[in-house]
Amino acid sequence: MFGERISILRKAKGISQVQLANKIGVSKQSVSNWENNNIMPSVDMVITLADFFGCTSDYLLELNENKMVIETTNLTASQAAHIKNIVDDFVSLNQKLKEQ
Repeated sequence: MFGERISILRKAKGISQVQLANKIGVSKQSVSNWENNNIMPSVDMVITLADFFGCTSDYLLELNENKMVIETTNLTASQAAHIKNIVDDFVSLNQKLKEQ
């Protein structure tokens, strides 16, 4: 669910609900309500959250389970290629594990 995605992404960044709220300009109660699936954020806030977490709005809204964006703007082409190779290695490993 949406709230679980936000919670997982927030914790992966190592920030609290208060810190997330401050970074995106909302109240801590808003973040708490989203994570508890009490309310959904506005479309504009979904876009803000997707940008903040470096993922797509589709991912947040569970429209595309596996697509997540990794921000590589400040990396060299070589560094970005290395990250792509690591992701590909994990995909391959997961496929092999599923086949066993």
